[in-house]
Amino acid sequence: MSDQQQFRLGLVGYGEIGSTIGKGLREAGLEQVFSYDKYAFDGPYADLIQSRARAAGVTLVKSNRELADAAELIFSVTPGSASLDSAASFAPVLDGRHTFLDFASATPKVKYGVAERLAKTGAVLGDGSIMGTSQMGYTMHMLSSGPAGRRVVDLLVPWGMSIEYVGEKLGTASGIKILRSVLIKGIEALIDEMLLAAGSYGLDEAVLASASKTLTRPFMDTVASLIPSGVIHAKRRTEEVEMAAEAVADAGIEPLMARATVERLRWKQSLGLKEHFNGVIPANYKIAVEAMVAKMNANAKAAE
Repeated sequence: MSDQQQFRLGLVGYGEIGSTIGKGLREAGLEQVFSYDKYAFDGPYADLIQSRARAAGVTLVKSNRELADAAELIFSVTPGSASLDSAASFAPVLDGRHTFLDFASATPKVKYGVAERLAKTGAVLGDGSIMGTSQMGYTMHMLSSGPAGRRVVDLLVPWGMSIEYVGEKLGTASGIKILRSVLIKGIEALIDEMLLAAGSYGLDEAVLASASKTLTRPFMDTVASLIPSGVIHAKRRTEEVEMAAEAVADAGIEPLMARATVERLRWKQSLGLKEHFNGVIPANYKIAVEAMVAKMNANAKAAE
């Protein structure tokens, strides 16, 4: 592509994600890719990390300082639990030459903490999130935000990466990913619980077939159906899931997810929204959610 430009990329972490990005970019023609992984030369996966880097033509360095000396754009893909410590270790070695983005799965609060630790370095900072999986290769979809959000798009998208800029406010990309995980990872856990129980009744295929009929419609249709009607029918739905939890328990499976659903629906029932709306389903999900927030805040204020 005509807008490709060579630059020096540094990857913090050379695990599954880092190695996928490094390999993909090198194959696409980016000439200088470096990585610092604290386990690359002394750890249980040192041989694997080194062999992956060698095969991809990625240069492994032995310290944060070496990576900062070698790279101008630093793309951090450590686990989210390591983000703050990693940022602190880079604070003494970054300066105005650098662009640094943390793409770990973490909360906006963590990304603010990363920015605080690096604020005095002069580096241009941003955050990001990885929305796809390494099985998709280095073209897995990502989001970026913050002051460096556009720069990472400009530098890496021409090399084949899929990075979408979602705003100037730091933490936007991470917030989208981590809050989306409430649903996406919750679906995984719910399916686990459903299949474990349904399998014991010999009903796994039938239950999946029935659920798929509901879930094949567009997602926003599901939101538009469940959320407004839920403020009216919370009591009935609570009772139904209580029985579902009993069925799961009868199958010898602890109904962790079903019980959590009961608690959330019971909380919604306690808000008195059926009376608030006079039994009439609100026009859309935003009205329903705004009513939940208003009742929640009123209850909190009354409890003060």
